[in-house]
Amino acid sequence: MAGTGIVERHNGPNHSILGTLATPFVAFGRFMVLLAESNSKMRAMTRLNELSDSALAARGVTRDAEMRRIMGIDANL
Repeated sequence: MAGTGIVERHNGPNHSILGTLATPFVAFGRFMVLLAESNSKMRAMTRLNELSDSALAARGVTRDAEMRRIMGIDANL
């Protein structure tokens, strides 16, 4: 999963003003990652990346062909 990490929050007296100002941007970034990962094409690409080349060869397809099938016209971007 992209962007996974542990972020420690300090809610005590050492909490900085910069941390407070960054909070909405961090939330927006997390939302964008969540939105991208919920896309069906992204999920299909993740499943494709989990397959080995030998497993794809057993199916009679190549990684490039499967990527183009999943992404459709977006594969050219």
